Amino acid sequence: MNSNPDSADSAADTVPFGAKGSVSNLGLLFTQIRDALRARLKAELALAGHDLSFSQYVTLKKLASGIANASELARSADLNPGAMTRLLDALAKRDLITRVADPDDRRMLQIHLTDVGLATWRDIDTCGKRVLERALQGMEEGERATLVRLLEHARDNLTTGGDA
Repeated sequence: MNSNPDSADSAADTVPFGAKGSVSNLGLLFTQIRDALRARLKAELALAGHDLSFSQYVTLKKLASGIANASELARSADLNPGAMTRLLDALAKRDLITRVADPDDRRMLQIHLTDVGLATWRDIDTCGKRVLERALQGMEEGERATLVRLLEHARDNLTTGGDA
């Protein structure tokens, strides 16, 4: 062992596997963060007068960046097609979205935000930004960028190629 106290392999810098802060607790930490983000967003939306689920928020967010079909939206919101159809029905009843036949494939429907949906998105987007800012408070810009880069790297390691 290196006797230099500043060395990366000093005993003080080593977290035993299974101890608080170790890699073995990473999955639990991701779950806790996901759940806390969803709960905080639900509370922010309610305070702003919006009765929307997390999946509805994600769907409106995806549509705010452009037209999509139900399959794309289901993947974005991590829902099965039947659940997405019910979610879209609920959003359509509230005049937040509209379904239009795809001009290139009339068997497909394109989902659009209505004017009401776009106005709602602009309001709820600020809720999402407040939640994100709260989650990242106390972190400098460089730390935020590093966190995002590392999380994207971990996601990519788990979702691309490999021997799954």
